[in-house]
Amino acid sequence: MQSSDEFPIAIIGAGFAGIGAAIRLQQAGLRSFTIFERADEIGGTWRDNTYPGCACDVPSHVYSFSFEQNPDWERAYASAGEIQRYLLGCVERHGLRARLRTRTAITAARFEEATGRWLLQTSAGDTVSARVVIAGVGGLVDPAYPSIPGLERFAGAMFHTARWDHGCDLRGRRVAVIGTGASAVQVVPAIAPIVGHLSVFQRTAPWVMPKRDRAIPEWARRWFARVPPLQTAYRWLLFAVSEAMGPIVFLDSPLSKLGEWASLRHLERSVSDPVLREKLTPHFQFGCKRVLISDDYWPSFERENVELVTEPIREITASGVVTADGREHAVDVLVLATGFKLGLANAPFPITGLAGQTLDAAWKDGAVAYKGVTVTGFPNWFMLMGPNTGPGHTSVLVYTEHQIAYALQAIARLRRGDLAYLDVRREVMDAYNAQLQRRMRYMAWSSGCMSWYLNPDGSNHALFPGFASEYCLRIRRFRPAEYRLVPWAAAPIGLPVGATVM
Repeated sequence: MQSSDEFPIAIIGAGFAGIGAAIRLQQAGLRSFTIFERADEIGGTWRDNTYPGCACDVPSHVYSFSFEQNPDWERAYASAGEIQRYLLGCVERHGLRARLRTRTAITAARFEEATGRWLLQTSAGDTVSARVVIAGVGGLVDPAYPSIPGLERFAGAMFHTARWDHGCDLRGRRVAVIGTGASAVQVVPAIAPIVGHLSVFQRTAPWVMPKRDRAIPEWARRWFARVPPLQTAYRWLLFAVSEAMGPIVFLDSPLSKLGEWASLRHLERSVSDPVLREKLTPHFQFGCKRVLISDDYWPSFERENVELVTEPIREITASGVVTADGREHAVDVLVLATGFKLGLANAPFPITGLAGQTLDAAWKDGAVAYKGVTVTGFPNWFMLMGPNTGPGHTSVLVYTEHQIAYALQAIARLRRGDLAYLDVRREVMDAYNAQLQRRMRYMAWSSGCMSWYLNPDGSNHALFPGFASEYCLRIRRFRPAEYRLVPWAAAPIGLPVGATVM
């Protein structure tokens, strides 16, 4: 077996996935890894999203690593700042700063079959060599900006929720929020009390469920700290509840009526005006789009200074937003709550595998991977939160942790067998993805609405069609028979000129 020092590993991205992979590698005795992060700090989405009201919509004790539990969560649903502090604490406790290269993006990657190594080009202009790449770049990273005529003409302050301008004082000003998705349901109630007038432009009314957020009492936090198994049991309880509720969210079945009933009851309790309630009532199946949670989003529209606009936007002018009825809504500040580019249709940067094949070419008909982690023709490359591994009903970290464990098993097989590389068999990957797509027809996401989950052809390469526990069982064991295990060639192995071992 090769020593750890002879086995350099590159981790791309320093969000939850990359930090989790680094911790697990270190715990497995593999210390020859480098984390590449394009920004100047770790945290990913929790570094970038700092808008008012930003918080997780998954319970705090599940939205954290099972191997790095935090007994001191302040609220049932942690704020973005609290989650970022948790991640920073993970980095410091495990001494990861020394293995972190910030302000360093990977701009291209190419696999060298003769050496069994990936050559990674960095934004710093150098080339690094790695035996294994663990890609934790994430799917919801780059903001999606709307294609609205005249957007560039707006003369006031304008910014995306993921690039919030904290220097812009909203007090007493006329503010417009475009979008009614996951960030809008948090930012609208957060800024409504301080702005002069708030116009919320809604294209599609979302399903919203009660959040029931609350502060976690000090006594509970003390018990979690003193008796860690108690917190583990609580975490399992939260996960079990989310799994039990899952079919209501992800199945295209009469069960979705239970979700609709609960959401409409929440709407009736939140909004007294029947005309406003009708405007806020969704007209698509529960679960078809992302189900949102909030206690204060719908009540915000009963404030005198908040207006719900359901007329389509025709154009943006220098001073406001013009809707299809010809009305111009005067605006001082324009907030774009328009979500993210999914990032699954294309490779995050040029990636070239065996025989010169690019990942973009391999994904020309949609992003696919075996169990969301490996792609045929791209050996020793492991994706975290890859295609069809998004959850519709529970914490994504449940999936991510099992993907990390799977990658570690594969790495152990590489080292133990002294292999050049391993490559998932085409027939194995194709059969797995064909099965997933057959199951999609029974999912709520395929019931007829348009959402960011779907490709233009209607296929879904974002979410896993089933329970998280099923996914975890399916990926729990790395099976060498599903891969081509390629031994070293007889020729001597050397690094390409100019490459640096990390």
